[in-house]
Amino acid sequence: MSTTTSSTQNIFRVILGLLMMMAGVGHLTFQREEFQAQVPRWLPTSDAFMDFVVVSSGVVEIILGLVMVFLVKYKVKVGIILAIFYVLIFPGNISQYTNGIDAFGLDTDLKRFVRLFFQPVLIIWALWSTGALKHLINKQKK
Repeated sequence: MSTTTSSTQNIFRVILGLLMMMAGVGHLTFQREEFQAQVPRWLPTSDAFMDFVVVSSGVVEIILGLVMVFLVKYKVKVGIILAIFYVLIFPGNISQYTNGIDAFGLDTDLKRFVRLFFQPVLIIWALWSTGALKHLINKQKK
């Protein structure tokens, strides 16, 4: 399941992969508390559980980032998996907004609300830069 992508798509795929790796490292180190603000409040809110969610999602982000950059043969599958990952973590962004939790400079309801609109951008970026969007559209036509 591979598709040809342009140089621009490849550059954006690598950038997204690097951003994922950086975010993953942040989960494990210097931004650990900030990321805990995005753990949905309908999940258990014990410090140990929230830390587990942050650490495990950070590990997943690092792996996805590495695969985005280096396993080009699987870029379509990885693009789809990354898009699904972005959908799965979106409730954390909604929780941060609905509970008015400050983190990452999102210290007003307006900033937290505007942040919600960036998740679809990440989803489209993952699908487009890997050729997954083209693959899925072509699959629909068959």
